[in-house]
Amino acid sequence: MKTKIFSIVLMFTTFVSFAQQDAQFTQYMYNTININPAYAGSRGALSMFALHRTQWVGLEGAPVTNTVSMNTPLNSSNLGLGISLINDKIGPTHENTISADFSYTVPTSETYKLSFGVKATANLFDLDESRLTPAQAGDPSLQNYNTFSPNIGAGVYLHSDKAYVGLSIPNFIETNRYDDNEVAIFKEKINYYLIAGYVFDFTDSIKFKPAFLSKMTEGAPLQIDVSGNFMINEKFVIGVAYRWSAAMSAMVGFQVSDGMYIGYGYDQETTNLENYNSGSHEIFLRYEIFKNNGKITTPRFF
Repeated sequence: MKTKIFSIVLMFTTFVSFAQQDAQFTQYMYNTININPAYAGSRGALSMFALHRTQWVGLEGAPVTNTVSMNTPLNSSNLGLGISLINDKIGPTHENTISADFSYTVPTSETYKLSFGVKATANLFDLDESRLTPAQAGDPSLQNYNTFSPNIGAGVYLHSDKAYVGLSIPNFIETNRYDDNEVAIFKEKINYYLIAGYVFDFTDSIKFKPAFLSKMTEGAPLQIDVSGNFMINEKFVIGVAYRWSAAMSAMVGFQVSDGMYIGYGYDQETTNLENYNSGSHEIFLRYEIFKNNGKITTPRFF
């Protein structure tokens, strides 16, 4: 009963939020295309990615997110293309977002490249009235509702074989997903992302990569994710992450073949939410083909 009551409060809080944020991912370092269009084509391969995230297991109405994406360089040019789809369910709301990404890369030194990217997005938001229990039956302000919102974003991405740093704004336009009497109740705010990571070669068989993500949204707390992953023998990856004042995470991954990588992440809340759920699970698969000379051009960490 306590869980159901808390679920209702959670759904209401999420629904009326004035600072709706983008879907979050623990293993964002493998899914950079969703937040930074300049990443498109940076791995030098046709890279296909699929992820499923179940957040706050046991809490009714908690977020469930699925995403698939594909990005590739264009032949031997400096251009890259990408496309991604995100399906996000939270309580009575359901969103589908499809994005197309375009990047252009220029060498800045013998080891570093600088990529510029733009993102075009289409979002379809849907409110399912049957998931709500209004105090007044037939309340006209709580009827089935759906809306279409286009958007555009951009990003820059500086990278080498061992390091990367990126700055991006996936959506430049603030949009109202749902409003009541012309008052925005469910509003998509602008999200600002800063990411960075570096690969250290501890030994010939052990690499270590610390990574960082900062997400800033007006009206919402600053989100900071820090992580550290070890790669052993170019095959096995294990690491931990911390989302500031939110959750601790454990991550594992395995390079099944030269082109296939699978990963799993588990989040344990560090807030009062931990009393109402059994954690969050995230699993993904990445598959790559058409590599230059059959080799991976950047470390598998990113």
